[in-house]
Amino acid sequence: MPLARYVIPLLMAGCLCSAHGIHAPAANFSPPGRPVAATIAASPLIKSTACSGAFVTHRLDFTTGMRLREIGTYISNGSGVAANDLDNDGDLDLVFASVDGEGEIHWNEGDLQFTSAPLDDRFARGVAIVDVDADGWRDIVFTHRGRDGVSYWRNTGGDAPRPSPLATRPSFERTPLPGVDHYAYAMAWGDVDGDGDLDLVTGSYGAELKQHGIATPENDPRAGVVVHLQHNGAWDSQVLAHHAETLSIALLDVTGDNRPEIWVANDFALDDNVWQRTDHGWVQIHPFPQTSYSTMTTEWGDIANDGRRALFTTDMNPYDISPRNLAAWVPVLNLLVPHNRADDVQIMANVLLIGDGRGGWQNQATARGVDASGWSWDARLGDLDQDGYLDLYVVNGMIAADLFGHLPNGELIEENQAYRNRGNGYFERASQWQLAATASGRGMIMADLDADGDLDIVVNNLRGFAQLHENQLCTGATLQVDLRSSESHNLSAIGAQLALYTDKGVLRRDVRASGGYLSGDPARVHFGFPVQTRLDRLEIMWPDGAVSVIETPSINTLLTVTR
Repeated sequence: MPLARYVIPLLMAGCLCSAHGIHAPAANFSPPGRPVAATIAASPLIKSTACSGAFVTHRLDFTTGMRLREIGTYISNGSGVAANDLDNDGDLDLVFASVDGEGEIHWNEGDLQFTSAPLDDRFARGVAIVDVDADGWRDIVFTHRGRDGVSYWRNTGGDAPRPSPLATRPSFERTPLPGVDHYAYAMAWGDVDGDGDLDLVTGSYGAELKQHGIATPENDPRAGVVVHLQHNGAWDSQVLAHHAETLSIALLDVTGDNRPEIWVANDFALDDNVWQRTDHGWVQIHPFPQTSYSTMTTEWGDIANDGRRALFTTDMNPYDISPRNLAAWVPVLNLLVPHNRADDVQIMANVLLIGDGRGGWQNQATARGVDASGWSWDARLGDLDQDGYLDLYVVNGMIAADLFGHLPNGELIEENQAYRNRGNGYFERASQWQLAATASGRGMIMADLDADGDLDIVVNNLRGFAQLHENQLCTGATLQVDLRSSESHNLSAIGAQLALYTDKGVLRRDVRASGGYLSGDPARVHFGFPVQTRLDRLEIMWPDGAVSVIETPSINTLLTVTR
């Protein structure tokens, strides 16, 4: 990316105040910590002149599910997509997982042009792009259907110097992760034990394992929820639960103890589980008063800019309750009646849990307009219109001949749902954004793929081409942040928390490597806000609790902050 760059050394001061007032920190962001110095490199983000006032959909040259004559459960669950910079050229590349064929890398050539390259990794479910071995080059990790576990594709780009960043593409070699040999449907990456390197949490999917000849997966030593701790390239695995129907795993601080918990979202009647790390090991806790019944994705963010984190999960709940649509749903819903257990906290609907600031949670999905979005898979929060508030996008639809045999091609066709944040954490449907695709989406990411400052959307559809929804709203301004931590083996500072203090409030984000449904989030953090917003300072709380402060960052800029 041929952008001018400059470097500014920063000396950390002890005061975390603003000349324009002191803002209360978020419940899950708790500076001051030990101040640490950092340097920044700044690149301007040039706003696009293509401004249609909506999203424009482009077809990407990748399909999954097309090789199958008939799709049944659980092939119907599809696969994910990941975004991150694989060749260190500054652009975000894409990797697609395929449920019935090879995965693919899509190298970002700029201007939303991609060059595809096959990767000989077949029948994959989830995908993440993360620097596993801390050599400065991001690797690719897949989870798989059935009995297969994790596959690790090491990026060899750092093995030899290149004459220029674009001279050659890095290559990948399949490399074992010693000790990581459990079945894996979903995964999450982060430093869960606080030792400075990246760990892995995986979960198997018992219903699919039964289709592959494992009659009682809960009795198989390779099944379950497993935390794999990395120690100098070796892995120590511990099973947290043998019974698992895992569709999504999140690593985030639910309890406010400044350490990530493990939140496992399960399908069917199996409760979602949360484990907290204590001095005596992992302890299961029950923090949520309600959860989705078949939880397919986990997502979170500060949706009201009030310091309270919101947790969002998706389930099967029709947004259209017309007789015609319910006729398509009812035969299946009759098979999915939730169990009646006295202590059951599950409901067959999306759940939006809002923290009360005292460690408790309350489901406000219905009140805030996001309880029913269809047969919903992935969901992402992101400031799509750059007004300073996180919006929500949900992809949905279902294809399964054995469930929807009463419908043409066994397919429940639904529109993806876009919700605009009204500026107070409540949502309204945003049909004007033209994001109502009906291509049966599964995995999804949000990322600025054309370096114009706003968030684009990529969806890995089942039995159809992947789609890139280009953001042409042309509203607001942005600040984007890449973190580099040279003091640990967690080079992208996965798990760091950022707070941008402005004259319109405090915006909070965190750095992730994986999330949602089977997909890999980019480590690059996006802030949106109105054009006339004054930026006072950016506070970064690194994964070890140390804090860096950047005063008056510039708008429409990509900052690379190196500790």
